[in-house]
Amino acid sequence: MDKLIRLLNKKVVNKLIKKKITISVAESCTGGLLSSAITSISGSSLVFSCGLVTYSNNAKSGILKISKKIIKKYGAVSPQCCISMVNNLKKISKSNICVSITGIAGPKGGSKEKPVGLVFIGIKKGNTINVTKCLFKNKGRNYIQKASLKKTLELIFNSLK
Repeated sequence: MDKLIRLLNKKVVNKLIKKKITISVAESCTGGLLSSAITSISGSSLVFSCGLVTYSNNAKSGILKISKKIIKKYGAVSPQCCISMVNNLKKISKSNICVSITGIAGPKGGSKEKPVGLVFIGIKKGNTINVTKCLFKNKGRNYIQKASLKKTLELIFNSLK
């Protein structure tokens, strides 16, 4: 999967550069993997604006200004939180495309309603927000994080067509 991620990542960055589109990301369960992947490509400084790792609920509410009511009512791993993350990232970064990722990478923290492997990926381009719900197999924390990264890169690439 790593080779596929590198190839996909390079395509995403090159397309962003070609279209002169800036990108910012707010990550939770991926812990900075998306920011790291994008910035590993030479020339990414032309398009990568900002990467925030808002792992804790305090960081989500403090840095991204996510309402504590949203986190309390729906949880940090919810479409509502994902939308708030991407909307507030847009206000902070002013990027053309903003991406948010929130989920449960495990091995602990899951429940019947929200199992380990549940991830929400939000992409805001212009005034349009798309949230994708993913349920990755519980093959370990590293697997879920990399699967989230790969899916996010695919979603970004498809949004650039």
